Formats: sequence, C-alpha cells, structure tokens
Amino acid sequence: MTAHTPDAGGHTVSLDTGALVIDRRDGRAGVVIGHVGPYVQLRPPRGGQAWDVPPEDVRTPTPTEELSAKVAVANRRWGR
Repeated sequence: MTAHTPDAGGHTVSLDTGALVIDRRDGRAGVVIGHVGPYVQLRPPRGGQAWDVPPEDVRTPTPTEELSAKVAVANRRWGR
C-alpha cells in the first residue's frame, strides 16, 4: 500500500510499511508497520511495543533523527 499524507509543514510524509517517521506528539521515532482504521501503527526501530498514531501527527525525521534510529538498530544487532 502506498500512502502519503501532508504534515503540518506541508511536506509529504510516506506512510508506507517500513517508512521511518516521527510521532510529533512525543517525538518518538517509529517504523510504519500497518494501518488500522484511521490510525497508522508504529513500532520503535529497535523493536518493542507498537502504538497507534493519527496520520496527521506524523512527520518525516530530520537527518539527525534518522541517523540516531539507524545507530540504535545497529547497536541492537551488535548487542549494545
């Protein structure tokens, strides 16, 4: 499923499964794992408990946020 939604700044946010987004309500990074009703389901990049977010409350990550999420995933792989 290809889904896109505009964020508050008018930028297009990809809501495709596997996309990294930021929950603007609390700043958590999450990977899109699906859609249920009006919500986008996110899971932390390192794994863990999923949560639901309204699509208007997600935004694209900054380069720093994206790098931080990737480092967290790599650290988990290496047991850190």
